[in-house]
Amino acid sequence: MSATRKPRAIDIAPERAKPESNGFGRERVTGVQRARMLSAMAEVCSERGAANVTVAHVVERAGVSRRTFYELFSDREDCFLAAFEEGLARITACVLPAYEQPGKWRERIRASLVELLSFLDNDPGTGRLLIVETLGAGHRALARRGNVLARVIRAVDEGRAEARKGEGPPPLTAEGVVGGVLSVLYTRLSEKGRKSFIELAGPLMSMVVLPYLGATAARKEISRPVPKPAPRAHASSANPLLELEMRLTYRTIRVLMAIAAHPGSSNRRVAQDAEVTDQGQMSKLLARLLKLGLIVNTGAGATRGEPNAWTLTERGWQIQGAIAGQAPRE
Repeated sequence: MSATRKPRAIDIAPERAKPESNGFGRERVTGVQRARMLSAMAEVCSERGAANVTVAHVVERAGVSRRTFYELFSDREDCFLAAFEEGLARITACVLPAYEQPGKWRERIRASLVELLSFLDNDPGTGRLLIVETLGAGHRALARRGNVLARVIRAVDEGRAEARKGEGPPPLTAEGVVGGVLSVLYTRLSEKGRKSFIELAGPLMSMVVLPYLGATAARKEISRPVPKPAPRAHASSANPLLELEMRLTYRTIRVLMAIAAHPGSSNRRVAQDAEVTDQGQMSKLLARLLKLGLIVNTGAGATRGEPNAWTLTERGWQIQGAIAGQAPRE
């Protein structure tokens, strides 16, 4: 196995990955591995289509071993579902508060639709995973998709209560409305090239309100100005951990985190904080991170007989932030 192992594989030695008092141990590294695999799943699904993705594609893109994959997921569909849930949670965090705000059904639907379209403009990859790729990801993914759509349909069906004279269309109308909106989004997400989703706010809202509030309300929705989406702190689903062309071992992560905790540390200080007793190995780990552009030596170093002073580069801080974001939640 070791002879065929790819250089990007993440290897965690169980005997070394002990829980630490500062919370950085095997659980954190497992979180990093899981994040890389979920990002890899989303990427390869977008490139190949979910029906054509295999475990081999995911582990190659993520830079992990098959053993690591099966320690976290039972099969390919299980990994896809985890990526689906992660993406759904992020969309829900934007859309649901908009819908639950006080006000009439029409305005709450519009606010939530604007949030959804803004999200798709910022992160079309996640939108494609949720709306397009679920259709080819297996029966469990289809069932989960159906559950989500059922909740959306119920929300749209509340429009019957605001229909003229209380004589709204039959309940099946909401299913047709949601299906129509979903079809438009599916087509846009499947097309090549960058598309503007926020520009669809008026036309899609017109489709939604027409059967409930009539043609006049539908025309008003089309004539409303295109809303300005609120800026998002995390506009892209791209995971910087997935871009690392390296073996992301337990000790490598500890060295990176040690430098982040104490910028300007010498080799000895980094080794002490990272609990690396072999100075030769310490030098190799630092050289690896230096070559990858994750750390920089701001000290005089050996040229003047003074200690090195290691700190993270901008990219190093990005990677450190992504690793820290995988901390186990209480």
